[in-house]
Amino acid sequence: MRNLTPREIVQELDRYIVGQQEAKRAVAIAIRNRWRRQQLPPDLRAEVAPKNIMMIGPTGVGKTEIARRLAKLTGAPFVKVEATKYTEVGYVGRDVESMVRELVDNAVALVKEQERAKVEEEARRRVENRLIDLLLPAPLDLDTDDYSPRSASRYERNREKIRKMLQAGELENRRVEITIQKKAVPMMFTSMGMEQMDLDLQAMFEKILPKQTTRREMTVAEARRFLFDQECDALIDQEKVHAQAIELAENLGIIFIDEIDKIVAPEATHGIDVSRQGVQRDLLPIVEGTTVQTRYGYVRTDHILFIAAGAFHRSKPSELMPELQGRFPIRVELKDLGKEDLKRILTEPQNALTRQYIELLRTEGVELVFEEDAIDAIAEYAYRVNQTTQNIGARRLYTVMERLLEEVSFEAPDMKMGLVRINAAYVRQRLQQIAEDEDLSKFIL
Repeated sequence: MRNLTPREIVQELDRYIVGQQEAKRAVAIAIRNRWRRQQLPPDLRAEVAPKNIMMIGPTGVGKTEIARRLAKLTGAPFVKVEATKYTEVGYVGRDVESMVRELVDNAVALVKEQERAKVEEEARRRVENRLIDLLLPAPLDLDTDDYSPRSASRYERNREKIRKMLQAGELENRRVEITIQKKAVPMMFTSMGMEQMDLDLQAMFEKILPKQTTRREMTVAEARRFLFDQECDALIDQEKVHAQAIELAENLGIIFIDEIDKIVAPEATHGIDVSRQGVQRDLLPIVEGTTVQTRYGYVRTDHILFIAAGAFHRSKPSELMPELQGRFPIRVELKDLGKEDLKRILTEPQNALTRQYIELLRTEGVELVFEEDAIDAIAEYAYRVNQTTQNIGARRLYTVMERLLEEVSFEAPDMKMGLVRINAAYVRQRLQQIAEDEDLSKFIL
């Protein structure tokens, strides 16, 4: 985990996300508190729980992006889930514990990536030897007395010749046949889904079921990639990876629960609502701290950071279960995006939309230039459509930009080193009629 101060975290988030300083400061403090917790004595460290965060604000203002960038910045395992995808225990659908299993899966992938970097050199050496074996199989009587030293010496020289050709990339298109092993899965389990199976039963069947072996022909280039993955897996200590992944998920994991406002039960309900009040009850122990069984071992959720988000247009955070509200002590409200915010989003972030389109069209030899008045006009149209139809925040810029540059993108391959200047007049020509027609705006912009 990178040891960043709250100020440094906010500065890094500023590179990708415009505004929303209150939310950035809240998550920066939460992440720094994780580092502070690690400096405490073990007995006190166990008592310090994370201060979970609830982000309140309309769609498209940066809630998800803040959480995702935060995880990437700190190297923490991260998972985004939608509260509406879960159902109350006992009903068909995803159970809330699956979010923890997904988090651990992501943690395993992170740790594996780190471990692969340590064994890459040895794995490449092994792959090279296996490719030589495939291209030049050893004679069956190589180790017998009937095989002469001269023949053995000639075989070794041929192997070295093949090795040099492989290293020079001269055999990439040569075809070889490799053996692929797959675990057999009974039809009864494929129909019910592995997640629904008892994990102990699943692990037992994975061990005892025979492996299916097939042979497949592919190029040396394809085989190298396939064999490299095989060798990396063979060199990595899987038990160590699983243990490190569980520790990483428990102490640094971030679970982002979107659309939490959608599981607020309406005031007057009849019958059982399997996606609202029941889901809140099931979420509570996960957020409070419990132990979840995963295929890699048991995982405690006490120190996982939970970030919940919702627009709360038709409900209020206070309508959530009081116990669940109490597990999200930090509340931050994200602001609606105005025209000036949209202008900044178009140009300031490191991954700004205008920069993305400039670089995309440059691959076709087309130089795209956005004039200042064009940026102003694009932001104006996006803001106006947001106000007159559904407000989807910064996401409106994606649809506006795609519509604006549709013709240029289509013609780009035939323009041959063309220069295209986008100014306010061009923006009006492409967007004015659609923006003024409210019915068209709903479906096109």
